[in-house]
Amino acid sequence: MRIGLRILVLAGVLLPVAAEAMTVETFLSKAKALQAKGPFALGSSDLPLLRDEVKDAGTAYRAQIEADRLAGKPRRACPPPVGQAKIDSKVVMAEFEAIPLAKRKVSVQAAFYAMMDRRFPCK
Repeated sequence: MRIGLRILVLAGVLLPVAAEAMTVETFLSKAKALQAKGPFALGSSDLPLLRDEVKDAGTAYRAQIEADRLAGKPRRACPPPVGQAKIDSKVVMAEFEAIPLAKRKVSVQAAFYAMMDRRFPCK
């Protein structure tokens, strides 16, 4: 009984977080606000928020590729090993800014997956 209650409590805590994935629109808005702050952006709580959002998307992307591989599914893309992709904040910003305004309600994770799929197709 206690385990079931713990699972329900944990699910109640985690579900709202998962349901509120950051959109590309929000990401770009926060990123542009940080750019406007110049060096004062280093003290902003949004800086680690945006960094973690992209880092988490990258981690999830790699995990999805590995899960697909283990399940025998075809590869969605063939990115280089971790640390060799050469994706920096300028690349991410350019990719996200290239998304049409009407489609920026997509999650950062979905946009990141699409970017990686385009940049590293299997040959």
